[in-house]
Amino acid sequence: MGDERLNVLLVEDTASLAALYQAYLQDEPLSLTVVNNGQEALEHIRRQPPDILLLDLLLPDMPGMEILQWLHREQPNITTIVITAHGSVDVAVEAMRLGAHDFINKPVEIERLKVTLHNTMKFRHLNQLVDRYRHDIEKEPFQGFIGASLPMQKVYRLIENAAPSSATVFVTGESGTGKEVCAEALHQLSNRSEGPFIALNCAAIPKELMESELFGHIKGAFTGALQDRDGAVIRANGGTLFMDEICEMDLELQSKLLRFLQSGQIQPVGSSQQIKVDVRIVCATNREPLLEVEQGRFREDLYYRLHVIPIHLPPLRERGADVISIATALVRQASREEGKSFVGLSEATKDRLQAYHWPGNVRQLQNVIRNAVVLHQGEWIEQDMLPAPLDRPLTADAASELVTDALPAPIVPLAVLERQAIERAIGHCQGNVSRAAALLEVSPSTIYRKLQSWDTPNG
Repeated sequence: MGDERLNVLLVEDTASLAALYQAYLQDEPLSLTVVNNGQEALEHIRRQPPDILLLDLLLPDMPGMEILQWLHREQPNITTIVITAHGSVDVAVEAMRLGAHDFINKPVEIERLKVTLHNTMKFRHLNQLVDRYRHDIEKEPFQGFIGASLPMQKVYRLIENAAPSSATVFVTGESGTGKEVCAEALHQLSNRSEGPFIALNCAAIPKELMESELFGHIKGAFTGALQDRDGAVIRANGGTLFMDEICEMDLELQSKLLRFLQSGQIQPVGSSQQIKVDVRIVCATNREPLLEVEQGRFREDLYYRLHVIPIHLPPLRERGADVISIATALVRQASREEGKSFVGLSEATKDRLQAYHWPGNVRQLQNVIRNAVVLHQGEWIEQDMLPAPLDRPLTADAASELVTDALPAPIVPLAVLERQAIERAIGHCQGNVSRAAALLEVSPSTIYRKLQSWDTPNG
């Protein structure tokens, strides 16, 4: 945190207690100002917003909860610690709902006050680092991708490191996760970016035509071959060939592809001539390639020839707040294209999209947003504008919606479930620990201690 002194405003109507707190905190790295009623507190905040507010809930001129409500609307960046002699679970929950970071019961113990303030200062510092980091990585989409989640940052680093090489890249991931976007990013960041990018979907071409589509043919090679035709490999010469759904390729053709990869030469169908080409191969599948090898549907030698640099694209349900970033960008894009006035998503819609499991990933999200924009009018996409089943409110009964595997879920340790719940809540709240704590109905300091213990070796 460096030597920066934070400005702290203490709202306490009892002069002796205010003096005691000042004495407690005189050696702390902060600048403390004291006011003794709610009106003075509001005037001071309007004039000079503090970094941290120590707020007594029982004030002579107004309830402290009114100040919290005002802060929630007008000054959400002020970190508030509530001090109350009337502490209870209900008071704590209501204070957290209104944005309080933590609370302390009277009589205040000196160590408790100092620890709470230290945790709050660390919390503010970490939030500032997160905000700065998020700003840096969200300045613009990464080569067609949108999102700043940790799984995607790993993907971005892999793409950046792999792009300058000519090594073959094997992209895996569920349907709709953006495998072709990944291939295009590899091409655009490579020294082949001025060359062609050719995409070939191995699942969309009949197997009897696949060899011709890949390597080309000469006139008369087969019925209907009325003229010479270059295949995808020739068209990609000097650039990148993206072979999507590679595991759908016929075994016989797999051997010819392996021969090309080893020699760098192709032989068009019907020709005896070998043609030298310079192509960077990126392939992709939504299957488990090693399982395909084990079951004899994919050649093992071809797998190892292609699987030089693996990149796995995470499903949308594992990307946290990226769901909202992507959906917001899609709303604005679709709104421009359809001549509508939508600018974003309502809070209820955000919650619904975040909770859904997205079996079709980004492609499904694109269709959902396009459907809502085309069929409705307004500024905000409301939940009832979404197509089924997303138009229904999320309830406890909807938990079955999140089940994507018919097999029973494995039993995992409670500590693992706790960590998953906290990380998911923080991702849902886009890094806002206070909001995450309110959703989980725990103190932000509890979350902070958990995060600190996970970052500590053997923690």
